[in-house]
Amino acid sequence: MSLTHLNARGEAHMVDVADKPESRREASASGHITMRHDTLALLAEGGLPKGDVLATARIAGIQAAKRTHELIPLCHALALSKVAIDFTLNEAQSCVEVTATCRLNGRTGVEMEALTAVSVACLTLYDMCKAVDKDMVINAIRLEAKTGGKSGDYRRGEVVGEGIGQAAGETVVTGAEGPIVTGQYHGGRVALGSRCDIASPCIRVKCLAELRERLGVGELSVPLADLARPDVGGLKAALKGLDSRFAALDEGRVLVAVNQVMASDVTPITDEDEVAFFPPVTGG
Repeated sequence: MSLTHLNARGEAHMVDVADKPESRREASASGHITMRHDTLALLAEGGLPKGDVLATARIAGIQAAKRTHELIPLCHALALSKVAIDFTLNEAQSCVEVTATCRLNGRTGVEMEALTAVSVACLTLYDMCKAVDKDMVINAIRLEAKTGGKSGDYRRGEVVGEGIGQAAGETVVTGAEGPIVTGQYHGGRVALGSRCDIASPCIRVKCLAELRERLGVGELSVPLADLARPDVGGLKAALKGLDSRFAALDEGRVLVAVNQVMASDVTPITDEDEVAFFPPVTGG
């Protein structure tokens, strides 16, 4: 694999994308800023001296994404069709989690735009809160996913390969509390491998953002036949039978979506449905 921003003489240059076909490209990135508990409480209550912290950080992140080419020397100026910045106030970890999603129809990807948006949103949060807390720390700014382009799709934690203590085809992402697993659920156990490759009808389950870290599970597939009833409540019951950690899904703050549409315990599900569990997202 070669570095596209170096020419044959090893000199940095802007990649010529004129001959590339246009395609829909999207990227998402995340990061977080840790602060004192009383600072987070002030932010949530709107009691910080500079005013609406999250609204200001959101605008800053959007503006940064649009001007990434002015900050990163070899990036192209892009006509972004979407920039979305979301915040989650994580009381347990005393931090604000920041996610950014960028999209366009074009000839080059938007990974740098998403990463820049998260970075500047976090810096703005620091600026808005520094009057009461100068010990804040910005951490873990990273690409979460990208789609489109010649290199194909990418999602953090879905790189398949072999390594020490890892068999061919396994996908394991190490988190703070232990491994985050992507795989299949087979009658009381998680089997690693590509998503939904079991023979029987199944439900694809995703645990997103902070919930993924807490549970130690990213994605898995649950056979439809293992559900006592074909709805979200039945899926929760099957997951809790798999592992007691899934009892966290019954917490009032955990939301659920079926095929990217908000849902509840009585929402019906069927073969190949995607059910995502995630913490609430707040914004200014």
